[in-house]
Parts: sequence; structure tokens; C-alpha cells
Amino acid sequence: MPGAGAAALARGLLARGLLAWALLALPPALPQPRGAPRVEEKEARFNTTYADWVDANLLNIYAFNHSVRRNRTEGVRVSVNVLSDRKDLPVLFVVRQKEAVVSFQVPLILRGLYQRKYAYQEVSRTLCQPQTKAEVETQHFYVDVSTLSLNTSYQLRVTHVENFVLRTNERFSFNATAAQPQYFKYEFPKGVDSVIVKVTSAMAFPCSVISIQDILCPVYDLDNNVAFIGMYQTMTKKAAITVQKKDFPSNSFYVVVVVKTEDEACGGALPYYPLSKNSSPDEPVDQHNRQKTLEVMVSPTITSEAYVSSVLFCLGIFLSFYVLTLFIACWESCRRQKRKGLLAAMDSPSLDTASLLGHARSIPTSFLGHAPYDSYGYGSFGNGSSSSAEGVTDSMGSAEVSYGYTGERSLENVAGRPRLDSLSSVEEDDYDTLADIDYDKNVIRTKQYLCVADLARKDKRVLRKKYQIYFWNIATIAVFYALPVIQLVITYQTVVNVTGNQDICYYNFLCAHPLGNLSAFNNILSNLGYVLLGLLFLLIILQREISYNRALMRNDAHALECGIPKHFGLFYAMGTALMMEGLLSACYHVCPNYTNFQFDTSFMYMIAGLCMLKLYQKRHPDINASAYSAYACLALVIFFSVVGVVFGKGNTAFWIVFSVIHIVATLLLSTQLYYMGRWKLDSGILRRILHVLYTDCVRQCSGPMYVDRMVLLVMGNIINWSLAAYGLIVRPNDFASYLLAIGICNLLLYFAFYIIMKLRSGERIKLIPFLCIIGTSVVWGFALFFFFQGLSTWQKTPAESREHNRDCILLDFFDDHDIWHFLSSIAMFGSFLVLLTLDDDLDCVQRDKIYVF
Repeated sequence: MPGAGAAALARGLLARGLLAWALLALPPALPQPRGAPRVEEKEARFNTTYADWVDANLLNIYAFNHSVRRNRTEGVRVSVNVLSDRKDLPVLFVVRQKEAVVSFQVPLILRGLYQRKYAYQEVSRTLCQPQTKAEVETQHFYVDVSTLSLNTSYQLRVTHVENFVLRTNERFSFNATAAQPQYFKYEFPKGVDSVIVKVTSAMAFPCSVISIQDILCPVYDLDNNVAFIGMYQTMTKKAAITVQKKDFPSNSFYVVVVVKTEDEACGGALPYYPLSKNSSPDEPVDQHNRQKTLEVMVSPTITSEAYVSSVLFCLGIFLSFYVLTLFIACWESCRRQKRKGLLAAMDSPSLDTASLLGHARSIPTSFLGHAPYDSYGYGSFGNGSSSSAEGVTDSMGSAEVSYGYTGERSLENVAGRPRLDSLSSVEEDDYDTLADIDYDKNVIRTKQYLCVADLARKDKRVLRKKYQIYFWNIATIAVFYALPVIQLVITYQTVVNVTGNQDICYYNFLCAHPLGNLSAFNNILSNLGYVLLGLLFLLIILQREISYNRALMRNDAHALECGIPKHFGLFYAMGTALMMEGLLSACYHVCPNYTNFQFDTSFMYMIAGLCMLKLYQKRHPDINASAYSAYACLALVIFFSVVGVVFGKGNTAFWIVFSVIHIVATLLLSTQLYYMGRWKLDSGILRRILHVLYTDCVRQCSGPMYVDRMVLLVMGNIINWSLAAYGLIVRPNDFASYLLAIGICNLLLYFAFYIIMKLRSGERIKLIPFLCIIGTSVVWGFALFFFFQGLSTWQKTPAESREHNRDCILLDFFDDHDIWHFLSSIAMFGSFLVLLTLDDDLDCVQRDKIYVF
């Protein structure tokens, strides 16, 4: 058909036109092939350097063969050097071998950040070694060399790799560059289920990557693909990866070492990227010689027996505290039974040692009507009680008796009261809303010298419920806080296991013992002490509360009217916080990093805050903070901790704002403590401040009314202002630890003040709290020593953090930070016992003779 022929002719002409246009559009630098390329195949030998040339019409093929033994693996390395400077016309090298094909171009172009290009003229690659089942097998491989350049000279050399198979516990040194990576093979010996690969270098930079890969071809040994499979870490001076036999079916693996093109991943600076006027921004940069000398050693890790012995050791240490507590309880119970009839003497040995479990004691009949402390003074205050015998005073009697505490009452009358009734007959809310009662509080709390009876006037049942809220609130917080934390860290661990990226978590890799899916089981196990000792403290508090309630049911005079008022809600909150610190610290150490640091510190802030509140509550039970306001303040502290870590590094504005808030909060709290809450923050505050300054400083120079309180608050302000100035000037990188240090300094200051004032008041410290103070101080000292060893830090890059890694120091299983966990849990438990037993010497002292400070 004529129409069809014309259409075919038109299509033919169009196709020829397009082909001609495509040929004309080729760059003029590309040579046009004049025919089929020539192929030159050459028999080649190992350890011989071939200096040759290649062009667009020539394909060089080098044929190599070597013998492979089943029980011996030898590495083969291909090294090339292209002498041409034409980066746009590279030479392509293709290595064809059994089960694998490796190809690379020279100059080799590798990319860095922001798509920067780096060119390398000298390239060396180790060939993947396929397995053989025969005893001896001759294997052939070919190196094809081709290019589109007119004429390019190159050098080719193929060699055997010495020490390709690493030996156990033997060090091997080698050099590597970004274009000349190295990898070696390791085979698990019989009876070894786990090894640790340690790579070290005397030079921090250039940054490198250590990878553990299965025996598969191809091996990913370039900067742009090393993270594709296996486990890997960035490295400056140290790297360590624990490898388990169960993860490698062939019972062997490759240790791959790659030098990165840039140092930014290891905390180094980005290199200068020169751009000339005539060059394109896409033009690669020659990095010359980025070479690093490294040393590798593979060592067996601990056996399964070591895991069992370490777990038993950990359990044994903390369960021994249970045994010791039970022994002390049984011992004192036996002493109490044997000497039940000998308690009439005040110097009875059973009264010399405070009961750890708080068993109530009954006072001898011959002691009734006699003051426990005949010369009970208050140091230099000058208003100590007289040495005459007095009975327990009714703190809610007539006005003269209420404020002067000069009346007398027999303990028999006190004992006749209902067991849970308060000296006040009204509820706390009603008490606070009555105007005359509010005036009454002003009269009581602004006295120059206060006794505990002045601040223990509210209904016991109301206060008991008030302080129980501390426990229920922290239990609720713990549940809602812990569940998402556990879920998150499980996700983190799963990501690490799936991706193999060990830069996600900041372990001490030189002492990280895996178990199951956990990468560092030892760091998790060492937190067991917080949980067990926190539980033990709760049991001790429970026994104390049961004993106290039984005493109330017996209408025991001492339980009703003597000693520091017993409120156990804060103690329960402290024990719960200690257990949660252990749980959340364990969660943090599943994968410690920058994004979950607050898991490890949140309950530390709570413990410090609760200890200060408990210490204050001892002598101020009526005016201590409510659970809601206390936890709101602690939540604000945690909020500042997160903000400081995320935004505070090098941020001057943040440090100024935080320092101002710190100082203002210190002043407000100081005012609250000095006036026992009897002040108001309103529009007239400035007028009242000026009035006080005028009357006390200008009109007449008079000292502070509450001298000891003023001394404490002045010291506290000096310390807190100094800490604020230190933070503003130095701006420490670890803001979370800085904030925790502020809380601990204030806690230690208040505790020291409490001890000094207790001794000045004529009180004494009994044997058990004294031993707890000494022992706890020693343990805290050793614990802080191990804490400041700093085995890792998420404030630096993962590679820089690994420079701080150290070997295990206890049972080849626990490192310095694990010892910190052991000792700090014991020290916290001891600190709690100090707070619990510190005022046991006042159990027989009337509350109107116990001074407030």
C-alpha cells in the first residue's frame, strides 16, 4: 500500500535524524570509537607492579589465579594508582571473581556533608574471599581496566594480605585511608561464644568507622556504604564491639576499618573547601593523604558462669541488708523481753540504742512526773527549761498555758485520751479559715523561741492524710512516668539491634556485657540495689508505723505527747522514689543518650527535695508544704533541667534568666522560712520591706529576732548566689548535674545546720544514727569518687565519648559506674536511715521541751 510505505519511510528518516542529532550532541572531549575496542588479556602474577595505559579503544584484562585451602584463608588486595588528573574521565576497574564482582573508578569520588566531593587517586581494595569445600582449590579472578579517556597511565598491583585472619589476643597494626580501607577475618575458636573487638589508635583524627560484618560478598568497606549491614561505630582513639557467636552462622566475621572523608561525625571541624573562580562548586577536592594507623585485637569475653556469679554477687550484697535488719530486730526483741523488768533505770542499755524498727517503749512508773532532761537547754538562747520536774503540758489549754507552757499535767491524764484524737478539736481547713485562729497562729509562730508543741497543734488525722498524699502522688507519678519510659527504651534497643548503629547509645563499650536483646546488662543489673534497698526501707517504715499505731491503741503517753510527731507519708514517698530511681536508671542504661538523660535524674531531684521536706517536717509538722505544691516545684525543676540541657549550652540569655529565677526563688523561700509562713506576697510587700528596714536598721540598729534562723538563711543565700554566679560565668555543659548539685548543696547545708542546732540544744545523737552518719559519709565519699570517673558522656560525639571508656574493674563484669550504682544505693539507704532515727533520743521528751530550728 503506498500510504503504509510512505509512513515507514518517514519513520526511518526521523530515526536517522534523531541519531545524527544525538551524535552531534556528544561532548567534544569524548573520543569517537573507530571500531570495536581492542581487548588485551594478560596473565598476571601476585606482588608485581604493572605500569600500563588504557584508552577508549582498549580494554585490558589481567588474569590471576591462586590456590585456596579449606582450612586457611588468605586475603587478596588490589592496589591501583591512576596518573591522570582528568577527574571527569575516570578509569574503571572491575574485579571478576567467584561469587562476587567488585568495581570502582579512579579517581574515586566520595561524598561528605552538604554533598561535598573528595577525589582519591590511589585506591586499594581487599577482595572478598569465597568459601571452598575442597581441600585445595585453584581460583581465578580477573581485573578489567577501561576508560573513555584518550590515554591514561596507571599502576596495578595485586598482593596477598598478611595476617588476614586475626588471632585471639594478638595485636595487629595497619594503616588505612578513605580510599584504602582494610578488613580482616576472625574465626571463633572452639568453646568461645563471645569476643570483644578492640581497635585503638594514637591519633584521634582522621575519623574512622569500625564495622563487624558477616562473611558475605560483597563487603561494604567504603564511607558511603559501610553502614549498610552489620554493626558499626565511629572512632577517634578507641572503639570496642562485643560480638556473639550466635549472631554469625558461619562462626566467623569480618572486621572492617574505614577512614571517613570528614571528621565532623567524630567531633572534628569540617575541612576548608577551596573554590577558585574558574572551578565549579561540584568539582571534587583532593584530600591528599588522610591516613590513620590503627591497632586491632580480638579477645574472648566472660563466660556464662561469670554472668551467674555476678548476679549472685549483686543479690548477695543487698540481701545481706535484709538479713542484718532482721538480725537487729530479733536481737532487740530478745533484749526487750529479757530486760522488760529492768527498764525502770534511765541508763538502761535498752534505752541507749535506738530501735531501727521503732518499737515504742513504756516509761517506768517511778519516772512519771520527772522531766527527761533535767537541764534541757537551748545552747546560747538563754530560755532553756528549768531543772525542776514538769509533766507533759497541754498545748491547747488556757491562753496562759498555751503560750507560756508553764502548766503541769500528769501523764496518766494524757494517757486517758482517745488514741487518735488531736490536741485540737477542729479540722485543718476549719482551723485555717477562722479569723481568731489565724491571729492565734500569728501569735504562736512569731514567738522568738518556738517548741515543737507550738507547731504540732493541728489534728493528727488531718496531718496524717496530708502527708499520705505524698506517697500516693509519687506512686501515681511513678506509674505514668515509668510506662512510656520502658516502652521508649525498648524501642531504642530494638533500633540498635536492627540497624547495628552503636552510635545511638553511649555505653562503656570496653565493659558492656550483653544478655538477650540488652547490650549492657551489667549497667542494668547494678541498679538492683536501689530497688531492693528502697523496698527494705518501706518495710522498715511499715514496721515503725505498725508499732506506733499499736502504741496509740494502748494510749501510750510517749506516743501521744512525747518526741517528734510521727508522720510516715514522706518516708513512704522517699522509699518509693528510691525504688523508682533504680528502675528509671536501669531504663536509662538500656540505651543512655542525649534524648533520655532525664530518666536517670528526675527521681534524684525528687529524692533531694523529699529529704529536705522531711528534715523540715520533723520540727515544723503543721507548716510543711503540701504534696501538691512540693511536686509542682519539683516538676518545675525537672522542666528547667530539660530546657537547660537542650537550649542552655552556650546560650547566654538562658543562663541570665535561670540565674535570676534561682536568686529570686532563694529570696522568697528564705522569707517563707524566716517568718514561718506568716507573710504575704501582695502589692504592699515593698512598703512593708521599707518599713522593716527603717525600723530595724535606720531608726534603731537591732539584730535579727531569730538569730539561728537568720544564720542558716544567710549561709544558704551565700551558697546559692555563688552557685548562680558560677553557672552564669562558667556555664557548665552538664546542666542536669549542675542543677542536681544545687539541690544536694542545699540539702547538706540544712542537714549540717540541723545537726549543729540539735547538739546546741542539749540533744544527743544515739548510737545507730551516729553509726549511720559515719558509715554513710564514708560510702558517699567512695561513691562520688567512682561517679566522677566519667566512663562516657553524651555531651560529646559517640566517638569522643568512647575515649573515656575503661575496662571492667570488679569480677570482670562491673565497671566504675556500676560501683557508683552499688555504693550510691547503699549511701541513699543509709541517709534515709539517718533521717529516720536521728531524733530517736527525743522519744521520751515532752514536745514543749523540744525546740524548733
